[in-house]
Amino acid sequence: MAIPASGALSLSTIQTEFGGSNPIGINEYYAGGGLVPPGTSGTNGAVPSSGAISINNFYGTSNIVPGQTAYTSPGTFTFVMPSSGGSSVSVVAVGGGGSGAWDDWGGGGGGGLGYKNNYPATPGGSYTVVVGAGAPAAFNGGPSPAYGGTSYFISCGVVKGGGGLKGGFQNGFTGGCFTGDGGGNGGNASGRSPGRGAGGAGGYSGNGGNGNAYAANGSPGAGGGGGGGGSVSNPVGCNVGYGGGGGGVGILGEGSSGAGGTHGCASNNNGKGGSSGSNGTLGVANGNGGAGGAYGGGGGSAKTFFTSGAGGGGAVRIIYPGNVRSFPSTRTVDE
Repeated sequence: MAIPASGALSLSTIQTEFGGSNPIGINEYYAGGGLVPPGTSGTNGAVPSSGAISINNFYGTSNIVPGQTAYTSPGTFTFVMPSSGGSSVSVVAVGGGGSGAWDDWGGGGGGGLGYKNNYPATPGGSYTVVVGAGAPAAFNGGPSPAYGGTSYFISCGVVKGGGGLKGGFQNGFTGGCFTGDGGGNGGNASGRSPGRGAGGAGGYSGNGGNGNAYAANGSPGAGGGGGGGGSVSNPVGCNVGYGGGGGGVGILGEGSSGAGGTHGCASNNNGKGGSSGSNGTLGVANGNGGAGGAYGGGGGSAKTFFTSGAGGGGAVRIIYPGNVRSFPSTRTVDE
């Protein structure tokens, strides 16, 4: 429990917060000296690590050390709650993007984003983290389009970002879903309408942009989500069969939403990243589909016998203490 920011303050109050033995001496409480964590700061700034030190340096301080851990490679991991990190966490999870198909079968869907705030965590306790992979690229006559992997903390029932759906074989379907206190679904892949562009990753307070169909721009993301990829067609002289990758979403908290990719031959058919996520890559005229951006962008469709875009990989980020740091935007940057 933090020391009050004002009012009467005694050495015994400091001892209660940071530990120590009697008789109490103020010189026991230099930051980094064994009792007070390095970098401890309060109402009056940083607690000194040497030199002059007084009781006034401890207003608003706490024995809890803020921190964060990000998991950005696919796989299963174990998060161990630091003993000095408090007793709760806030978590954001982004699912991997789906891969695109080819020609009229359409692009892949974006991964969903979910977050959970102030979730109880025991100091020293271990918790499962799963990061979903982006779906691999597909090839007509080779690997089929695939769903992105789901990312979660502890279980899908606590918080998850669902994997984006695969390109093609469906029309107007919904991208990766989410569970938690808030978040957004991934953008729709463009189904067989015919379609080209890929869906963007879900946002913190809205959905990713849709990968729009034949001869159309991608939709912008909402609530910090990634933008959908654009598509192309014969009337603009580029021939058919490719789509821009969907924009990914960042994991440092909600920021600006990503713009949709434009339709046409210009080098701008990729969906743009939301909340400082990565842009999708460009679809190539008469060739390969664009890959989804990090994290969670869907992959664009390809020309027949070319390679579709892979989905962007998922991610999970944990920040603590969860009672004072929370998504979408309260002290969510690294500290």
